[in-house]
Amino acid sequence: MVARNSGSEETGGAPRARAKKRGPSKASFDKKTIALVYDFDGTLSPRPMQDYAFLPQIGQDARAFWKESNRLAKEQGADALITYMHLLYKKASEAGVRIDRKDLVAQGRNVELYPGVEKWFDAIGDYIKLRAETHGVALRHYLISSGLTEIIEGTRIYKRFHNVFASEYWFEAYDLPYPKRVITDTGKTQYLFRINKGIEDLGDNINQHMPEDARPIPFANMIYFGDGDTDVPSMAVTRKNGGHAVAVYSPGKARSKCVDLFKAGRCDFFAPADYRRGSELFKRTCLLIDRILADIRVQEEMWRLGRGVK
Repeated sequence: MVARNSGSEETGGAPRARAKKRGPSKASFDKKTIALVYDFDGTLSPRPMQDYAFLPQIGQDARAFWKESNRLAKEQGADALITYMHLLYKKASEAGVRIDRKDLVAQGRNVELYPGVEKWFDAIGDYIKLRAETHGVALRHYLISSGLTEIIEGTRIYKRFHNVFASEYWFEAYDLPYPKRVITDTGKTQYLFRINKGIEDLGDNINQHMPEDARPIPFANMIYFGDGDTDVPSMAVTRKNGGHAVAVYSPGKARSKCVDLFKAGRCDFFAPADYRRGSELFKRTCLLIDRILADIRVQEEMWRLGRGVK
């Protein structure tokens, strides 16, 4: 987990520091942060991030590698993510290739992104500024991925995220690094609640009860972006708690999985993974943002009214 506080991601005057519980007498309405939360592989990037440099570097065919990893996990009754993280370095060792943390970060430069991703963050921020400049609304981007933190750090968009939660290795004086953190499909939901409660330090426990009115980012202010079955738990939790979800698919390819998610009520919208301004994805995301902004204004007015009622 790596915290990020890029100035270009904030569109208002809301505080950036990790939120804490507030007392009963707040000086101002403080539920004005919008959080856009993304999966990575298949959502922001067309293929698994390991396909771009790691697997070619150790002489592995991507399709064959993932087939073997899935087979091993099934045969051994092992977690699929721990299996792939172990197998990567086993294959590297067999090929006589030593890859450390620095190498993984450097591999991030080779990761391909969908059209418009690099400009997306500013485009969405500009859209909100035009509609919420007098309301002090802040925008944050979060990443929750089963991929590798180290590779993500090397991508061109790493600094655009307020926080990144992803799987990670422990690098010590061993030839075979071992998993430090593994983020599974269902495990992703923990990080949604961390965002919701403002408890983004992984050393802090999130299981203690926190009243809804003490949580800095309501689920209603969140939009989750994903691409398939692995995102179903996060989409379901987000929507069940009043938030929103958008499913994306590779432009020009089958969209059947997204259609299924839409029909099952897992997402509000679906669209090709084209992040350019004016695309279907941009327009539908802006519709959800309009809805969130309107709700923020309603909630703020109710809060003001409530302060004057004795």
